[in-house]
Amino acid sequence: MTDGRPRGWGFWRDNSLTLAFGGAFVLTLACQAVAGHAEFNEQLTVDGLQPLGFADYLTSSDFAVDVTENWQSEFLQFFLYVFGTVWLVQRGSPESKEVHKTGPESEEVQRMGDHARADSPRWAGTGGWRQALYSRSLGIVMGGLFVLSWLAQSITGTAAYNGEQLRRLEDPVTWAGYLGTPDFWNRTLQNWQSELLAVAAMVVLSIYLRQRGSPESKPVGAAHTTTGVEG
Repeated sequence: MTDGRPRGWGFWRDNSLTLAFGGAFVLTLACQAVAGHAEFNEQLTVDGLQPLGFADYLTSSDFAVDVTENWQSEFLQFFLYVFGTVWLVQRGSPESKEVHKTGPESEEVQRMGDHARADSPRWAGTGGWRQALYSRSLGIVMGGLFVLSWLAQSITGTAAYNGEQLRRLEDPVTWAGYLGTPDFWNRTLQNWQSELLAVAAMVVLSIYLRQRGSPESKPVGAAHTTTGVEG
């Protein structure tokens, strides 16, 4: 026991945000699998085909494309936001830097090179390619995850689309051919537009609205024009 709390409590407290959202992700993914399996089998029954077992559905392209099409839009959102907020600002929003701080900022402000501190990441204090890579690593990784999930969506989408084509006794298409179909772009763009709308809404609404105690909000008493300040 430590301070009246069970041993190990600090780990759960210190990582509660990640653990909560990670757990919620696993739960919702499981629920999606159950609902998707039921819907898929309903469609098979309508088409006069045998239902698919749950395990087989989990390894099917139909389930994979439904999952990856959402993943790629989420990573696109963060990739664009990470890079966009280097140069783009919104006066009054805590989601933005202060208006006069556009750009990559100085090494002193970013604690790089000679301005790195004892507790700074090792590559922050080095020069050359390692510092250049590390100073952009978040955007690079988000961009890479977007590309990988988009590629996974396009491949699994091709397989799912061709499965539907065969059930209709129509010719399958190639991967390149699927990229030009309305099915692919409908799946893709309906996710992109929703993510971009959510980001824009958060940026604008956080100018005027508050959430006490949240770092995504300004302090309750902060002026509407206050920019780049978190609660």
